[in-house]
Amino acid sequence: MMATGMSMTVAADRNLAVRDALDERQYLTFSLAGEQYGIDILKVQEIRGWNPVTRIPNVPDFVKGVMDLRGAVVPIVDLRGRFNLEEMAYSNITVVILAMVGEAVGGRVVGLVVDGVSDVLDIRPGDVQPPPDFGSTVNTEFLKGLVTRETGMVLLLDMERLLAVDELYGLAGSTAARLAA
Repeated sequence: MMATGMSMTVAADRNLAVRDALDERQYLTFSLAGEQYGIDILKVQEIRGWNPVTRIPNVPDFVKGVMDLRGAVVPIVDLRGRFNLEEMAYSNITVVILAMVGEAVGGRVVGLVVDGVSDVLDIRPGDVQPPPDFGSTVNTEFLKGLVTRETGMVLLLDMERLLAVDELYGLAGSTAARLAA
Protein backbone atom coordinates (compact mmCIF):
# COMPACT_ATOMS: atom_id res chain seq x y z
CA MET A 1 0.00 0.00 0.00
CA MET A 2 2.88 2.32 0.77
CA ALA A 3 4.43 1.79 -2.67
CA THR A 4 1.15 2.68 -4.37
CA GLY A 5 0.86 5.86 -2.34
CA MET A 6 4.47 6.79 -3.15
CA SER A 7 4.01 6.12 -6.86
CA MET A 8 0.87 8.29 -6.86
CA THR A 9 2.85 11.06 -5.17
CA VAL A 10 5.68 10.74 -7.70
CA ALA A 11 3.15 10.77 -10.55
CA ALA A 12 1.46 13.84 -9.07
CA ASP A 13 4.86 15.55 -8.72
CA ARG A 14 5.67 14.77 -12.35
CA ASN A 15 2.31 16.13 -13.48
CA LEU A 16 2.95 19.28 -11.47
CA ALA A 17 6.39 19.63 -13.05
CA VAL A 18 4.89 19.20 -16.53
CA ARG A 19 2.21 21.76 -15.75
CA ASP A 20 4.84 24.21 -14.46
CA ALA A 21 6.89 23.70 -17.61
CA LEU A 22 3.83 24.38 -19.74
CA ASP A 23 3.20 27.63 -17.86
CA GLU A 24 6.68 28.88 -18.74
CA ARG A 25 6.88 31.73 -21.21
CA GLN A 26 9.86 32.44 -23.37
CA TYR A 27 11.36 35.90 -23.47
CA LEU A 28 13.92 37.24 -25.91
CA THR A 29 16.44 39.18 -23.84
CA PHE A 30 18.55 42.04 -25.06
CA SER A 31 21.00 44.54 -23.64
CA LEU A 32 20.47 48.25 -23.41
CA ALA A 33 22.93 50.53 -21.59
CA GLY A 34 24.34 47.61 -19.62
CA GLU A 35 20.97 46.32 -18.41
CA GLN A 36 19.03 43.26 -19.55
CA TYR A 37 15.48 43.55 -20.84
CA GLY A 38 13.09 40.92 -22.12
CA ILE A 39 10.05 40.78 -24.39
CA ASP A 40 7.65 37.92 -24.99
CA ILE A 41 9.18 35.89 -27.80
CA LEU A 42 5.73 35.40 -29.34
CA LYS A 43 5.78 39.13 -30.17
CA VAL A 44 9.08 38.87 -32.08
CA GLN A 45 8.78 38.62 -35.86
CA GLU A 46 12.41 38.98 -36.89
CA ILE A 47 15.83 40.21 -35.75
CA ARG A 48 17.96 42.26 -38.15
CA GLY A 49 21.24 44.09 -38.07
CA TRP A 50 21.08 47.88 -38.04
CA ASN A 51 20.60 49.59 -41.41
CA PRO A 52 19.96 53.30 -41.92
CA VAL A 53 16.29 54.27 -42.06
CA THR A 54 14.26 56.98 -43.78
CA ARG A 55 14.01 59.88 -41.32
CA ILE A 56 10.62 61.45 -40.79
CA PRO A 57 10.19 65.06 -39.62
CA ASN A 58 8.05 66.03 -36.62
CA VAL A 59 8.22 62.71 -34.78
CA PRO A 60 9.57 62.16 -31.27
CA ASP A 61 13.38 61.90 -31.06
CA PHE A 62 13.20 58.21 -30.14
CA VAL A 63 11.48 57.43 -33.46
CA LYS A 64 14.48 57.08 -35.75
CA GLY A 65 12.41 56.82 -38.92
CA VAL A 66 10.83 54.09 -41.00
CA MET A 67 11.99 51.15 -43.06
CA ASP A 68 10.40 49.19 -45.86
CA LEU A 69 9.88 45.61 -44.78
CA ARG A 70 8.63 43.63 -47.75
CA GLY A 71 6.31 46.43 -48.80
CA ALA A 72 5.16 47.46 -45.31
CA VAL A 73 6.23 50.74 -43.72
CA VAL A 74 7.64 49.93 -40.27
CA PRO A 75 8.37 52.62 -37.65
CA ILE A 76 11.78 52.21 -35.98
CA VAL A 77 12.00 53.14 -32.29
CA ASP A 78 15.32 53.53 -30.45
CA LEU A 79 14.69 52.12 -26.97
CA ARG A 80 17.62 54.12 -25.54
CA GLY A 81 15.76 57.27 -26.56
CA ARG A 82 12.40 55.90 -25.43
CA PHE A 83 13.87 55.28 -21.96
CA ASN A 84 15.77 58.59 -21.88
CA LEU A 85 19.11 56.78 -21.75
CA GLU A 86 22.40 58.17 -23.02
CA GLU A 87 22.68 57.99 -26.82
CA MET A 88 25.31 55.70 -28.26
CA ALA A 89 26.57 55.35 -31.82
CA TYR A 90 25.21 52.29 -33.57
CA SER A 91 27.75 49.52 -34.14
CA ASN A 92 28.00 46.14 -35.81
CA ILE A 93 26.24 44.52 -32.83
CA THR A 94 23.32 46.99 -32.79
CA VAL A 95 20.19 45.17 -33.87
CA VAL A 96 16.58 45.90 -34.71
CA ILE A 97 14.00 43.57 -33.18
CA LEU A 98 10.86 43.56 -35.30
CA ALA A 99 7.97 42.98 -32.92
CA MET A 100 4.18 42.85 -33.16
CA VAL A 101 2.17 45.30 -31.06
CA GLY A 102 -1.53 46.03 -30.85
CA GLU A 103 -2.73 42.56 -31.75
CA ALA A 104 -6.10 43.31 -30.13
CA VAL A 105 -6.71 45.99 -32.79
CA GLY A 106 -5.25 44.26 -35.82
CA GLY A 107 -1.55 44.37 -34.97
CA ARG A 108 1.37 46.37 -36.27
CA VAL A 109 5.06 45.55 -36.66
CA VAL A 110 7.47 47.98 -35.00
CA GLY A 111 11.27 47.91 -35.05
CA LEU A 112 13.10 48.27 -31.74
CA VAL A 113 16.74 49.39 -31.85
CA VAL A 114 18.73 47.74 -29.04
CA ASP A 115 22.41 47.39 -28.20
CA GLY A 116 22.43 43.63 -28.79
CA VAL A 117 20.38 40.45 -28.42
CA SER A 118 21.38 38.21 -25.52
CA ASP A 119 19.40 35.00 -25.07
CA VAL A 120 16.00 33.32 -24.88
CA LEU A 121 14.87 32.65 -21.31
CA ASP A 122 12.17 30.27 -20.07
CA ILE A 123 10.38 32.08 -17.25
CA ARG A 124 7.60 30.79 -15.03
CA PRO A 125 4.94 33.35 -14.07
CA GLY A 126 5.67 32.70 -10.37
CA ASP A 127 9.26 33.90 -10.88
CA VAL A 128 8.14 37.34 -12.07
CA GLN A 129 8.18 40.04 -9.40
CA PRO A 130 6.00 43.14 -9.80
CA PRO A 131 7.74 46.38 -10.77
CA PRO A 132 8.70 48.54 -7.80
CA ASP A 133 6.51 51.52 -6.98
CA PHE A 134 8.56 54.71 -7.16
CA GLY A 135 5.52 56.94 -6.77
CA SER A 136 4.61 59.48 -9.40
CA THR A 137 8.22 60.54 -10.08
CA VAL A 138 9.17 57.43 -12.11
CA ASN A 139 6.97 55.90 -14.79
CA THR A 140 7.15 52.10 -14.67
CA GLU A 141 3.87 51.34 -16.43
CA PHE A 142 5.75 49.74 -19.36
CA LEU A 143 7.25 47.07 -17.06
CA LYS A 144 5.47 43.73 -16.74
CA GLY A 145 7.82 42.75 -13.98
CA LEU A 146 11.36 41.78 -13.01
CA VAL A 147 13.05 38.39 -12.89
CA THR A 148 16.17 37.62 -10.89
CA ARG A 149 18.70 35.46 -12.74
CA GLU A 150 22.15 34.32 -11.71
CA THR A 151 23.65 37.06 -13.86
CA GLY A 152 21.41 39.84 -12.53
CA MET A 153 17.92 41.21 -13.03
CA VAL A 154 15.96 41.13 -16.27
CA LEU A 155 13.30 43.80 -16.78
CA LEU A 156 10.32 42.34 -18.66
CA LEU A 157 8.66 44.89 -20.93
CA ASP A 158 4.97 45.27 -21.67
CA MET A 159 5.08 46.01 -25.40
CA GLU A 160 1.51 47.31 -25.52
CA ARG A 161 2.22 49.99 -22.93
CA LEU A 162 5.74 50.75 -24.09
CA LEU A 163 4.65 51.52 -27.63
CA ALA A 164 1.18 53.04 -27.58
CA VAL A 165 -0.49 51.56 -30.62
CA ASP A 166 -2.60 54.61 -31.39
CA GLU A 167 0.58 56.72 -31.58
CA LEU A 168 2.25 54.20 -33.85
CA TYR A 169 -0.80 53.81 -36.08
CA GLY A 170 -0.92 57.58 -36.40
CA LEU A 171 2.80 57.73 -37.15
CA ALA A 172 2.75 54.87 -39.63
CA GLY A 173 -0.47 56.01 -41.27
CA SER A 174 0.71 59.56 -41.86
CA THR A 175 4.12 58.27 -42.93
CA ALA A 176 2.63 55.82 -45.42
CA ALA A 177 0.42 58.58 -46.84
CA ARG A 178 3.45 60.90 -47.24
CA LEU A 179 5.54 58.20 -48.87
CA ALA A 180 2.73 57.32 -51.29
CA ALA A 181 2.22 60.95 -52.33
